[in-house]
Amino acid sequence: MVVGMTTKITVSLPDEQVRAAKRAVASGRVPSVSAYVSAALDRKTGDEELLEMLDEMDEIYGPPGPEAEAWARRALGPE
Repeated sequence: MVVGMTTKITVSLPDEQVRAAKRAVASGRVPSVSAYVSAALDRKTGDEELLEMLDEMDEIYGPPGPEAEAWARRALGPE
């Protein structure tokens, strides 16, 4: 979670996402709906940064070959 200044904004979300956020608050998993949304944005940002890094690695080293893909399938297990 980002620590520091905060800015209040208004967003529109699908009803099910709002219910999920409120359930997380009610169960004590997060302190507020804002914290829930902030955590989701942190995850999204991390995912995007990881994809950028992987794209850069593909540019430098080329995409993984069949051997690397087979190793990854074995290491990660079934989907």
